[in-house]
Amino acid sequence: MSTKALRLGTRRSKLAMAQSGRVAEAVSQVTGRPVELVEITTYGDVSREALAQIGGTGVFVTALREALLKGEVDFAVHSLKDLPTGQPDELALASLPEREDPRDVLVARDALKFTDLPRGARIGTGSPRRTAQLNAYARAHGLDIETVAIRGNIDTRMRFVREGELDAVVLAAAGLQRLGRIDEVTDFLSVDTVLPAPGQGALAIECTADNADLIAALGELDDPFTRVAVTAERSLLAALEAGCSAPVGALADLLADGQIVKEMRLRGVVGTTDGSRMVQLSTTGPVPETHDQAMALGRELAAEMLAQGAAGLMGERAQ
Repeated sequence: MSTKALRLGTRRSKLAMAQSGRVAEAVSQVTGRPVELVEITTYGDVSREALAQIGGTGVFVTALREALLKGEVDFAVHSLKDLPTGQPDELALASLPEREDPRDVLVARDALKFTDLPRGARIGTGSPRRTAQLNAYARAHGLDIETVAIRGNIDTRMRFVREGELDAVVLAAAGLQRLGRIDEVTDFLSVDTVLPAPGQGALAIECTADNADLIAALGELDDPFTRVAVTAERSLLAALEAGCSAPVGALADLLADGQIVKEMRLRGVVGTTDGSRMVQLSTTGPVPETHDQAMALGRELAAEMLAQGAAGLMGERAQ
């Protein structure tokens, strides 16, 4: 067996480096080979435009994929929610490790909960999905909030709160968990309030499709339930023809009777960013045992959502 170091392509952000560092350790244990991180700058990292303006789809992953295809790295780690739903034939999703907490969280001044925010509270988020659902919840419960579009890394977003420009920001629990900063969360947002992005909390490990040995090694890190759950979520996203910055939320979770897993529930939501119109549906069925079954579950729910007018609520459709 080769002892040559494997090259792992990663974005340069603190979060991406932390995620990739964890994967590097796990891959080194599985393969017995050292793993070195190769930092790559993506278009999404250098552009200051809102994701909805630059298209969202693929802006954080294209440069990593190009490095893979050029042989500059052996495998790459992505946040799955950034990954386009169409998978290139030349590349393989070799592993989807066990998912972190998929929920969104609030980081607010004075340790405030979402429902305790004062009237006129300014909440920062760069996500149309979060904006739509926060505004819908506020409308339904008589809350007076203002959502403010922001971009930047976790430190930048938190600084808006610390310096008083915003009352709160919404972030992904998984990112803060991986950075060891989960104690800064002031409120975990229920998925009944804000449904996460398809694949949120999951990582994707990708390599070239012709590298059978590496695919087999990386496959040892794969979590079967994470794979079928996010496959169903991403199938819904694809069937809606929505990009990863469109206002679409989806989550597949297990329904258990005691210790016995009975079924999987898939929930989806689409809404206008002002929260005035929402389509939110769910479906429940046997836990998928294959990729095709998980794909079918997502397509079925998407068809029901489209029948109820979901297409007209999305500001962005995938090209």
